[in-house]
Amino acid sequence: MSNPDGEITDEIPKRKKRVLIVDDHPIFRFGLAGLITEQSHLEVCGHADSAPLALDAMRRLNPDIVLVDLSLRGTNGIELIKLMKAEEPDLPILVISMHNEAVFGLRALKAGALGYVMKAEAMNHVAEAISKVLQGKIYVSPQFGEKLIFKAVQSTEAGTGSPVDSLSDRELEVLQLLGKGGSTRSIAEALHLSVKTIETHRAHIKEKLGFQDSEEMVRFAIDWVAQQEE
Repeated sequence: MSNPDGEITDEIPKRKKRVLIVDDHPIFRFGLAGLITEQSHLEVCGHADSAPLALDAMRRLNPDIVLVDLSLRGTNGIELIKLMKAEEPDLPILVISMHNEAVFGLRALKAGALGYVMKAEAMNHVAEAISKVLQGKIYVSPQFGEKLIFKAVQSTEAGTGSPVDSLSDRELEVLQLLGKGGSTRSIAEALHLSVKTIETHRAHIKEKLGFQDSEEMVRFAIDWVAQQEE
């Protein structure tokens, strides 16, 4: 190659890292894409708004990293991470979600993600998070990092986990939204599911956690979310 002065050099331009964005909110998806394209070493290779489309895009586009939201139609983001990692074990995945990382961060990491950024903080931290995850390193907020260490020590000493560990990923989403004051209908809209499906999830939560009635379950959800956000 030659430089602007016409001199021959051995430098080869570095290939930009290809980013696949998986999020079912078009406005956020394109805003995130704009932020990524401002980084000289990154380029957006594709978009997807559901798990099936994301898996298809991963196979066709061969991204270097995938950014995944947790609240997707049908299969949620944590299940999608597991499916992606089953096919591409070395694929770096970064979660960008509206859900509190104190609630879903550990589950995302256990599923195979290398990082977690909350949407409220995404514009300030996503470039740093992508760079770190591309290096194969873990990215979480300092506050969540401290919680992870505390939780690991606490679990080792107590030998037990939280009762909510028995819930599925989708049930945990419903519990968190209940704790934030969500109604069955508003939760259904937020998660792109039917009211009947949310009612089924509520019934499973009540049964798994041993509540006598829905009021007791909602009180627990409110207290539990407040604890996670302290």
